[in-house]
Amino acid sequence: MSPGGVTEIVYFYLAEYSDAQREGAGGGVEDEDIDVLEIPFSQAMAMVKNGEIRDGKTVILLQQLQLRNIMG
Repeated sequence: MSPGGVTEIVYFYLAEYSDAQREGAGGGVEDEDIDVLEIPFSQAMAMVKNGEIRDGKTVILLQQLQLRNIMG
């Protein structure tokens, strides 16, 4: 585990949006280096199960959404 991984604080935001609200392919600021991947929740959970998604923060987020039945 890297020192940054132990001390970092991460905030996740969940919100609905429409195509009309998109600013661009990334996060909305021209010089940001953000890759946006939109997939159905069920596919994301399958990716956790088969090991395609291994990032701990992402796994915890998806599991919490499932446990709390937030994604239906």
